[in-house]
Amino acid sequence: MKSMVANGVRGALTLLVFTTLFTALMAGTYAATKSIVDKNTADAERALIAQVLPAGSYDNNLLADKLTLSLADARTLGNDEPSSIYLAKHAGKETGAVVETTAPDGYAGRIKLLVGIAPDGRVLGVRVVQHKETPGLGDYIDAAKSNWSEQFTGKSLGNPKLDGWKVKKDGGAFDSNAGATISPRAVVKAVSKVLVYVSAHKAQVFGEAA
Repeated sequence: MKSMVANGVRGALTLLVFTTLFTALMAGTYAATKSIVDKNTADAERALIAQVLPAGSYDNNLLADKLTLSLADARTLGNDEPSSIYLAKHAGKETGAVVETTAPDGYAGRIKLLVGIAPDGRVLGVRVVQHKETPGLGDYIDAAKSNWSEQFTGKSLGNPKLDGWKVKKDGGAFDSNAGATISPRAVVKAVSKVLVYVSAHKAQVFGEAA
């Protein structure tokens, strides 16, 4: 009986030692790799944001200089959680803002976008960052698939006027592929909402001097 108890105690102690060593090893590995993972994640996010800004137009840390929107404002832009506006600056002067927005009415679901806006209200760039649109049909909205999104660059609420922010099939100014208009229609609407929002909150986004 004593032998069985002793064996049980030894087994429990062995398991405890093994568990402690394994936990310590995992904690050490996590600590050693977390900074690398965090840096890689931040670098990827910065690179994505930079895609909607002209090269050389900023010299600040885009991830550090940002506005966090309230849930109410985020929902105005189609987002279902608090989102951010990243501020681009050069020599301390605002040169652009990158807005997170979501088109809720894509063909296959929500389409998440980044939209770059200049202080004068022009679109600097548009990138689809997440979507589920049909491959080979509606996914041409993705810059990795085509240059469709480039047609937004330089546009504003006055060019075209607000009622022209539609695809050409609906009487608007923006191209779309025949037979696949739902996806671009959703993106055009989302970009126009960003322009309207930034115009209404220009002092908040770019400062009183913008």
